[in-house]
Amino acid sequence: VQLQASGGGLVQAGGSLRLSCVASGNIRSIGRMAWYRQAPGSQRELVASIHSGRDPNYADSVRDRFAISRDIAKNTVYLQMGGLKPEDTAVYYCNMKLLITTDYDTYWGQGTLVTVSS
Repeated sequence: VQLQASGGGLVQAGGSLRLSCVASGNIRSIGRMAWYRQAPGSQRELVASIHSGRDPNYADSVRDRFAISRDIAKNTVYLQMGGLKPEDTAVYYCNMKLLITTDYDTYWGQGTLVTVSS
């Protein structure tokens, strides 16, 4: 199983980016999907998460600026980021709970760097 994240880059403050993360492999089912980020010198933090039958969850710092969505048929989770600020600069990691055999396990993508210039 592999999670491949993409879409990061350099953007000016106030700009937008869309991150994508696709899971590949022998996946029976997908549970919670999420995006985390880690800025230099900081701990990894939850940005947003989405799960079937529940409202998406957002960190207070990104609420009303970011939107998480998913396409289960494509094993893909997205993060639409708008109104970007320099403090959003970080490596963004996707995270999924995947059913491969008998239990859901947690998988991480490799990270994609988002840099917001002032």
